[in-house]
Amino acid sequence: MLNETDDSMAGLIQKQVTDYYTRRIREHGPCASGVDWNSPQSQELRFEQLMKVIDERTESLLDYGCGYGALIDALERRGGISTYQGFDLSAEMVTAARSLYADREFVSELSALKTADVAVASGVFNVKMTTPTAEWEAYVLDTIQHMDSLSQHGFAFNLLTSYSDQEFMRDDLYYADPCFYFDFCKRSCSRHVALQHDYGLYEFTILVRK
Repeated sequence: MLNETDDSMAGLIQKQVTDYYTRRIREHGPCASGVDWNSPQSQELRFEQLMKVIDERTESLLDYGCGYGALIDALERRGGISTYQGFDLSAEMVTAARSLYADREFVSELSALKTADVAVASGVFNVKMTTPTAEWEAYVLDTIQHMDSLSQHGFAFNLLTSYSDQEFMRDDLYYADPCFYFDFCKRSCSRHVALQHDYGLYEFTILVRK
């Protein structure tokens, strides 16, 4: 679900994240719980925010950390995307996605990724487990830059917010400063950046348009 590098810490993070989501899909199957969301309703609400990066130019989309491919249904209700590629490091997620959406392309290798008009990532930055925050943040920034390089017209991603209620925050999850990521994208990716933090979940979505 995240960017591949030769760094030993990045490799460890990647393995932990892959193992975590593989366990989830094995336990729950292809459903919202299988990709670690509380409900189908919250999953759909996240998709609504991410799809705001799509415009009239969008013909292709890269689903970066696609899980079992649930975004496809939301895209088709919206009007569809002619070319879709789903990417997930968990081979079991990809197998589940292929069984549900046989007419769409799914890959588990970063080398197979293709540039698309837009790229979106839902939930790939949340579960840091035992990774120190500084290392996780570096990994998040690396992945954002990777998404930037793979998208022609824009990209979108979400993160749990540091404005979450303190008593409900978990040590194994990463809560991000929305202003930090807005500033990073504004300075490093595009002048056209939007921050969505008003849709009723303890998270935010960043939309980057080029």
